[in-house]
Amino acid sequence: MPRMNIDLHMHSSYSDGAFTPSELIALAEKLDVRVVAIADHDSVAGIAEATVAGAAAAIEVIPAVELSVQFNDLSDVHLLGYGIDFRDEAFLQNLDGYRQRREGRNEDILERVNECLITEGRVPIDLESVLAFARDAIGRPHIARALLERGYVDSVEDAFRRYLVPCNVPKTYWPMDDAIAEIHRIGGVAVLAHPTSITKDLTVLGSTIAELQLSGLDGIEVYNNMGWPLEIEFLRRTAEDRGLLVTAGSDFHGIEEGLEIGKGREGMRFDSTLLAPLYEKINLIKQQAC
Repeated sequence: MPRMNIDLHMHSSYSDGAFTPSELIALAEKLDVRVVAIADHDSVAGIAEATVAGAAAAIEVIPAVELSVQFNDLSDVHLLGYGIDFRDEAFLQNLDGYRQRREGRNEDILERVNECLITEGRVPIDLESVLAFARDAIGRPHIARALLERGYVDSVEDAFRRYLVPCNVPKTYWPMDDAIAEIHRIGGVAVLAHPTSITKDLTVLGSTIAELQLSGLDGIEVYNNMGWPLEIEFLRRTAEDRGLLVTAGSDFHGIEEGLEIGKGREGMRFDSTLLAPLYEKINLIKQQAC
């Protein structure tokens, strides 16, 4: 396989990204990124559009999803599923249930934000203004963009600091064992996203990864934009020692300053040498699922 630039973790406007799947493919093509995965939060609604756009641009699109998961006392752990059957009816019903709960949560957040705006003597933001930035469901970044468009904040980061973090409402999470089992059932591999978002204590993180592997975890997102070089090296060694898959992704939403498709911390390119083991594991799980 010729070496190519890849990005296995991007978000579209079907969850909390700024760009449509087709626009993400166009950006990837411009940056010479040839294999991508659009891993929207609890949504697979953008995969079909991305696949069509990818075929036209000679870009491979790996079907993916990012589930928000509860593990022991850790909430909002992010689990990536790659190579999934994104048309599986039971899975879609599960996602729809979480989507409905997420929509209710984000509408509650918008209501709290509007209460703050009214207190400040500002005109509240209606749901339609937020939906203008979203496709499948609204997320906090879409509310942030609406705040920015109104001139109420100076940046997306300012919106989170002043409104979205103080007005947050807790999420509903998949149980970890259920999430891993479901990804496997629909023929996918389960990968822990940006592991240092769980903890920066590498001893604790190592123990957590070991425990997750016992629950069926297949890999870890070693190369990402949340880990610093020493942390990434720790993750690489952990994956090697434990026989876990290594993946790489920018976690691109289109709203982060200085973050680019196909690149990690300090401009590191994501390399296609990671793909062969991933494809092999996906094929193995699909055979076992038959």
